[in-house]
Amino acid sequence: MSSAPEGSDEVVEGVVDRVIHVGPDGHTVAVLSTGESGEPVKVAGTVLAGLRPGETLRVTGRRPSTARHADTLRVLTCERVLPATVHAIRAYLGSGMIKGIGPTIAQAIVDRFGAETLTVIDTTPELLLGVSLIGRKRLATIVEGWAEQREIREVMVFLQGVGVTPGLAVRIHRHLGAEARQIVEQHPYQLIERVHGIGFRIADKIAVAVGIPERSGARMRAALLHVLDEARGKGGHCYLPREELLAAAVALVRQDPELVRDGLDELREMGSVVVERTPALFADELVFPAWLHRRESTLAENVRRLLAAPSQLPRRAGAVAEEDPPLGERQAEAVEMALTETLSILTGGPGSGKSHTVAALVRRAKAAGATVALAAPTGRAAKRLSELTGLRATTVHRLVHHRDNPVDDGGLFDPNDGLSSDLVVVDEASMLDVLIAERLLRAIPEGSHLLLVGDVDQLPSVGPGAVLHDLLGVADIPSTRLDTIYRQDADSGIVSNANRVVHGRPPVNGPQFWFHDLDADKTADVAELVVDIATRRLPAKQGCTPADVQILCPGKARATGATSLSRLAQDHRNPARDTTPEHWADDRPFRVGDKVMPTRNDPTKGDYGVFNGATATITAINKDDQNIEIALDDGQTATYDFDELETLAHAYAITVHRSQGSEYPYVVIPLTNDTPHLLLQRNLLYTAITRARKLVVIVGHRGALFRALDNRPRRRNTLLTHRLSAIGPSPAPPTRTADGQQFAF
Repeated sequence: MSSAPEGSDEVVEGVVDRVIHVGPDGHTVAVLSTGESGEPVKVAGTVLAGLRPGETLRVTGRRPSTARHADTLRVLTCERVLPATVHAIRAYLGSGMIKGIGPTIAQAIVDRFGAETLTVIDTTPELLLGVSLIGRKRLATIVEGWAEQREIREVMVFLQGVGVTPGLAVRIHRHLGAEARQIVEQHPYQLIERVHGIGFRIADKIAVAVGIPERSGARMRAALLHVLDEARGKGGHCYLPREELLAAAVALVRQDPELVRDGLDELREMGSVVVERTPALFADELVFPAWLHRRESTLAENVRRLLAAPSQLPRRAGAVAEEDPPLGERQAEAVEMALTETLSILTGGPGSGKSHTVAALVRRAKAAGATVALAAPTGRAAKRLSELTGLRATTVHRLVHHRDNPVDDGGLFDPNDGLSSDLVVVDEASMLDVLIAERLLRAIPEGSHLLLVGDVDQLPSVGPGAVLHDLLGVADIPSTRLDTIYRQDADSGIVSNANRVVHGRPPVNGPQFWFHDLDADKTADVAELVVDIATRRLPAKQGCTPADVQILCPGKARATGATSLSRLAQDHRNPARDTTPEHWADDRPFRVGDKVMPTRNDPTKGDYGVFNGATATITAINKDDQNIEIALDDGQTATYDFDELETLAHAYAITVHRSQGSEYPYVVIPLTNDTPHLLLQRNLLYTAITRARKLVVIVGHRGALFRALDNRPRRRNTLLTHRLSAIGPSPAPPTRTADGQQFAF
């Protein structure tokens, strides 16, 4: 380490001992150890983003002139270097960065080879067989891991030269391996499709740095697909009107509109998009991603198929005990509808008796000799359905043997492997997007009955489409809406306030509903207040545990978003301890006992696949094998390698969208004036409130509450209702080259 006068540059080389804090913008505070007995140095800066304990850094920075921060080196540049001292080598190898080496084996290797350890691994790795814990299989893993790290270092030098942050460079290499440099230099826009977390703007910056012309066709095509993908991901849209798409892409690339139009024509010729004309509905042409057009069209075809099929449900009379309480008139109609119609829908709000109706239906069907399959989109919802009916319920994904394809979401299961049950009941159907609904209906054989049960006033699915809403708009599909609130729920503060919200009226405080009103100009401390209520005040007042409380956020970003609040809540619920195993991935610490949630579908994990939005707990962190083990709420266990942790999020705070299908004893909701208008929606607030069983606490500003009540959700761009209402067959699904692997860039 070199000291320097105040205000001048200071150079420090040391091993990352621990990471203290990582902000949403990547600003990182860490402690470097500068030797066996060297003084620790506190460092901070955004250039440190992505560092991991055990790495050796050479940093250049300056110390602030203020006494308050004089102990912290503000880092200006950061270079990752191979460790040279025994202390640094032991920390580096023990950090888990090299496959096959954890703390125990690292200690044994360094004890044997000392300062020559890295030279031995690099040039004569067979000497490692002399270490008692290393056999030939582990040696092969170590050699492979060392080669990967060498490759990463070389790629990172190149990527940082074109403006890529260290954390992002690691992610690019993780996905592309040896191809990383070639792809970045020649086809940077392919990063959007091939590297999770890279969007158009990041790829565009890289493209400029490597010299891709701003008027290139690849750039125009990438911008158009980005706009479509943003519309799907943020708005749930299946298509965009052509002129709206073109205008958004032109604004993004700031180029001649004719170039963008040419890019759209090229995408159409390549089969990447489908342009559909519906003059009866719109004057403008509608542009779909080709894979999504195919899914929506096939969903419509399977709806028609089920509606047209003759019923094969057994109608044998059987003794059925009288319902207690007795079914209401509409509930009885719903039961008869589900037993008569091959496809039908039951909808209603909280307290309307949907669950009681489903339980009665299942008993009637079983008494008549029918086989029944029960499913819900999430493991928690399936568990509730099972408790309600006394029959085993499962997730929709498992029911249809869901096997995801991360490129085009196609080929998930054998289409001949249909469900054999006479009656299929799917609860929480508002969560079904076009993709899973298409797979579900495609798996059900003709003659079976399907009942979709859900609350149409809730948020639509996280994925594209508004399937339940669209199907309710088709006159040929029988449906029953339960609109009576039964006595046992009529006095519930949660149910009554949910019904007030759905009609645009403000909720009122009571034993089951608290609104913690903040001054309009007070936002700085909201995050700390929300976490304090969820982790300390509410458990103390209600006699519950913090695990009974779930924080639900309108969105992920900002100080009161799910990402920041999860980090803050983790520090309260599961803080760093010497006795708690921990692993840092990019800017996030994962600890045994953490509450987590997969953010991407992965059919290879667990018994039948892990799916976006499931909840889980970390049960083990294995440094030697470089993986994390989780236990999911649906009873599965799964393993995530360290380089897969970008698809695992902490779940102490989650978005309202991800809470669908789940219930929690207590719910805390931040609702502040700085929440984006698009997120302050009536159905979002309604959905959040109805997730709670015992108590809802809203912390925030009254103005934000009223904006949410006034903001009706924008209708999603879909053509499902039109396809089902139109005379004649749906348009043929578009032909597509290969299997979705063709890149448009």
